[in-house]
Amino acid sequence: MLIVAKLGNIHTVATGNRGVDVVDIAWYETDRRILHKVTRRGTSITLRFFNDSPGFRDGDILWRDHETVIVVDILPCKCIVITPANLPATAWVCYEIGNRHLPLFYEGGDLLVPYETPLYNLLQASGHNVFVAERKLNNPLKTTVLPHVQIAESAAIYNRIIQPTTIS
Repeated sequence: MLIVAKLGNIHTVATGNRGVDVVDIAWYETDRRILHKVTRRGTSITLRFFNDSPGFRDGDILWRDHETVIVVDILPCKCIVITPANLPATAWVCYEIGNRHLPLFYEGGDLLVPYETPLYNLLQASGHNVFVAERKLNNPLKTTVLPHVQIAESAAIYNRIIQPTTIS
């Protein structure tokens, strides 16, 4: 079965009396444009999102017919849960995580990072409130800034900061 678009989220769209089939996706697969998966009931599916990164979220509806709804379930994984004490501590933690090019997630005031022993030891030795837990990594912090992002009807931010000059 080929799936090329999401049809909403089970938390916001009524499914009626349809049966729910679940496809398990790991956190690191949520932005993949092509995936081959098998649902828990054994249906083989191909997810093909060429135009956009799919950015799968827990509960996304991938397929719906009269009998069944296929829904995404993000698998929990071992991660470091960080509760920064204040804003400077938050900045330090984010810098250290970003400096290692690790993905960062946010959930209810906590920062979450997939578990790595060296990072855990560093954060613990630095006196931060950290612990290891099994969690779903649902809310990635997107920190990459594109230079051509539009603000309302005005020019792009990049063009407002970097004014191109012409030399006559």
